[in-house]
Amino acid sequence: MPSTRLGRLVVGTALIIGGIVGFLPVLGFWMIPLGLFILSQDFPAVRAFRRRWTVKLGRRLTRLRASSPRLDKALSKAFPKPDQKA
Repeated sequence: MPSTRLGRLVVGTALIIGGIVGFLPVLGFWMIPLGLFILSQDFPAVRAFRRRWTVKLGRRLTRLRASSPRLDKALSKAFPKPDQKA
């Protein structure tokens, strides 16, 4: 990720524009969330959106782990619990 605000603005905007024309070869719709993630470093509205989704996904992951010991074992390799050491 670029270290300057201008660099993040350029890269984030380019990814979003490239994602809008995602039906073309090489470009894809995956570029839109990546561009928003990069822009979220500098824009409070996008940062709040990213934070809400991070919290929501974290809660869902916690519920999934609690509901299935087998799934908890599989997920603990990729996403260690905060109290576990990696």
